[in-house]
Amino acid sequence: MADLSDVENALVTLIAQTLYPAGIPVGVNPPSPVANVPCVVYAGWPIPAQLDADLKIGKAHVSVFPTPSERNTTRYPKKWETLSIVPATLTLAINGQQVTVGGAMPSPFSTHNLALGVGTKNYVYSVQPTDTLNSIATALAALVAVDFTGASSAGAVITLPTAAHISHARVGTTGTSIREIRRQERVFQLVTWSDTSVHRDAIVAAFDPVLAVTQFIMLADGTAARLIYKSSPITDNNQKVGLYRRDLLYTVEYATTQTEIDTQIIAVQENFSIQPTGATAPISTFTINQ
Repeated sequence: MADLSDVENALVTLIAQTLYPAGIPVGVNPPSPVANVPCVVYAGWPIPAQLDADLKIGKAHVSVFPTPSERNTTRYPKKWETLSIVPATLTLAINGQQVTVGGAMPSPFSTHNLALGVGTKNYVYSVQPTDTLNSIATALAALVAVDFTGASSAGAVITLPTAAHISHARVGTTGTSIREIRRQERVFQLVTWSDTSVHRDAIVAAFDPVLAVTQFIMLADGTAARLIYKSSPITDNNQKVGLYRRDLLYTVEYATTQTEIDTQIIAVQENFSIQPTGATAPISTFTINQ
C-alpha cells in the first residue's frame, strides 16, 4: 500500500536524479553536475548540527517534509483491479489423445496450477517446487487414471485411452489485485538550504522545472500520485549565519491502497438441483465441470 513515506521517497528520488543524473558515487558527495554545488537530498527535517557543518564547507541540503496541511479527497469505489499477473512458464499442449507438459519450471519458484478437462471432470494438479516436467506429467496421468484405466505417462507426455475425451488443458498462476481504500491530498515542503543565495538559486533552478512539468509520480505500490504546485517562499533572514533558504510547496494527491494475492481460475464446477414447484426436496442433482 502507498504510504506517506512512499510519497516522500518518490519526491526524494525525483530531485536526486535531477541533480545527479548519473547517480551519486558511493562514499563521496561531489558537486551536482547540473547545479555545480554538492547536495544531499533526503526525507525529513535537517539535523541542525549536521546542516551547520555542511553549510560551512559549501554543501547544500534539500529536504522533503510533509506539512500538517492535509484534506480527505476520497471519492472512488473500493473496487478490486488487477495490478499484475505472474507469467506462466509451464505449458500444456493437446495432440490427439496425448498431452505434453512443456515450458520450464519457474525459477524462482512461483505457484502454477495445471488442469486437464477429460470427460465431464477437471483434473487439477498444483505444481511443487521439487517437480520436473516428467513428474508433473506422472501426477496428472495418475489423477486421470482413477477414472480412465490406461491413462499413463512417458517422460513429459501423457497418453489417454480413446474413451477419454480431452476438452481442454489449462495453466494458471497467481497475480496481485489492488484497490483504493482512501485518498488524500497533502502539502509537501521541499526546502533548499544553502550557504549562498547563488548556490540556492542554482539548485532550485535545476529541479523546480522538473517538478513543474511532472504531473504524476509513481509510488512503490504501482499507483500514481498527482503533483500540483502551490507556492515558493524565500527566507533570507538567516544570511548572517550563512543560511539561505527557499521552499517549494507542492500538494500531492495520492491513494492509500490494499493489495491481495489471487489465484487464476482454471477449473469451474457448478452444481445444479432440479426441484418441481411446491416440492420439498430436489428430485435430482447434477454437476457441470468447465
